Amino acid sequence: MGSVSNGTPSNVLGKEWTEQVINSMGPKTEPRLREVMSSLIRHVHDFAREVKLTTDEWMLGVEMINQAGQMSNQKRNEGQLLCDVIGLESLVDDITYQEATKSGGSATASAILGPFWRHDTPTRENGTTITFDTPKDGQVAFLHGRVTSADTGKPLANASVEAWQASTNGLYEQQDENQVEHNLRGKFITDSEGRFSFYCLRPTPYPVPEDGPAGKLLKLMDRHTFRPAHIHLIAIAEGHKPITTQIFDDKSDYLDNDSVFAVKDDLTVTFVPRKNDPQAQWELEYNLSLASA
Repeated sequence: MGSVSNGTPSNVLGKEWTEQVINSMGPKTEPRLREVMSSLIRHVHDFAREVKLTTDEWMLGVEMINQAGQMSNQKRNEGQLLCDVIGLESLVDDITYQEATKSGGSATASAILGPFWRHDTPTRENGTTITFDTPKDGQVAFLHGRVTSADTGKPLANASVEAWQASTNGLYEQQDENQVEHNLRGKFITDSEGRFSFYCLRPTPYPVPEDGPAGKLLKLMDRHTFRPAHIHLIAIAEGHKPITTQIFDDKSDYLDNDSVFAVKDDLTVTFVPRKNDPQAQWELEYNLSLASA
């Protein structure tokens, strides 16, 4: 047993032992992996020493991680949701965004992907709808905008804009057997002027699932489970860095205390009444700006 400084009992494995664990990595370890794992091991070991983590507590954490993995599939990423409720994904997203925009420009702010994205979202025609099971309490909105280059301001043709959102019952379609496949999801390709458009629901707040470890952890920490009303977006264009983001209705509750800490001032939007359109009550213009790759 190595001695430990800073008041830690001498019979607790100390920092010299931690360095032994780090140094066990072989010479073929990729440099970035060595950097990340070395820091992770140091922080995890220091955390265990600081809180005097017991075997029972450590095992509870392992069981929580195991349960998150067992619940995760193509329809739900519970491990990602665990990261969300402790703010880790929002922090990593912000670090990534700051790195991506170091060269300047005014790229659209990013936000977390969230646990309910699907890789197989269908491409739809501009001006069509993504709401196929519009609930009685749902309010339809027409969302339109342009995708432009943050460096030149010019429109980006053939860019992809992917959107997805929960219904008014708080469920994404893969969580709800009463919604048709790919309801409230769609991918749209911009025209020669960089324009895209579609009908959707004006979003409503909803709770993150409470049946998994993320929801249970929120309850243990005496926190609410709600997310403010939002729509997810991913924009991709050739020669530019993709943007994953969310837009938040500025009239929504929970903007100041989002359960996953994803709200940014730049991402709050104002829906306005839509005139002369029997298909929609509301309208939103939202433009996306992408930094050059």
